[in-house]
Amino acid sequence: MAEALCSGSVVASPCGGEVGGRVVRGAAALAESVPIGGYSSRSSFPGGRVALTEKKARLLPRNLEAAPGQMNLTIGKAMRWWERGLQPNMREIESAQDLADSLLNARDKLVVVDFFSPGCGGCRALHPKIAQLAEKNPEVLFLQVNYEKLKSMCYSLHVHVLPFFRFYRGAQGRVSSFSCTNATIKKFKDALAKHGPDRCSLGPAKGLEESELMALAANRDLNFTYSQKQDLVPIADAILKEAAAPGGPWLPLPSSTTHLLTHGSENSLLSSGR
Repeated sequence: MAEALCSGSVVASPCGGEVGGRVVRGAAALAESVPIGGYSSRSSFPGGRVALTEKKARLLPRNLEAAPGQMNLTIGKAMRWWERGLQPNMREIESAQDLADSLLNARDKLVVVDFFSPGCGGCRALHPKIAQLAEKNPEVLFLQVNYEKLKSMCYSLHVHVLPFFRFYRGAQGRVSSFSCTNATIKKFKDALAKHGPDRCSLGPAKGLEESELMALAANRDLNFTYSQKQDLVPIADAILKEAAAPGGPWLPLPSSTTHLLTHGSENSLLSSGR
């Protein structure tokens, strides 16, 4: 029967004319459904007209493979809202050591440390205004700290609410620390106006508090080292030591002065480090 169908001839069936007619009609339907050159003009199957040429069949998988990558690229770029509107005086902190070094290297410049999280709605709403203030105050350094990337560091610095800001200035170290939103942006503007004007600091930049530096060094999740600075030396002891040194610039001190230095104010301290 198969040979007869392929050759186009039909052998009369012993079962009668009815069966033979069915065979003829089946053969004709099969012939019409065979695709020619990759297409079929007629088909008894619902999917018969979906057949594609070899070239078109390769295009569809390539498009499907490229679509997910393009979609991920678009979404990822849109989610990085904290990179929009960045000014030359704004940058993101990469590590605890980066933060400590940036504060020390700022010298007398006012530094604003902005703690944010990509998923914080208040941080996202406030960011455009912070970027505008950075543009209007190019002499101020704005450092961004991503809470999700540096969560362990933020714990050591006792930052537990967002958005959160800390202001640092020269030898004074931290001069202001607060949280604010769009509704309380005046708090940020007031701190910027108070600590922003140019002035000279007596001594090198202080940066982070010593307790904060020690907490960062004790955090095993961070690659941060810190050596505790020398203790403060009473100013009276320092003067007496210089005066007693042979060949020193000091003249012998009278007993009244020595008594005053020895029993003077307990708050008279001289920093040996800064």
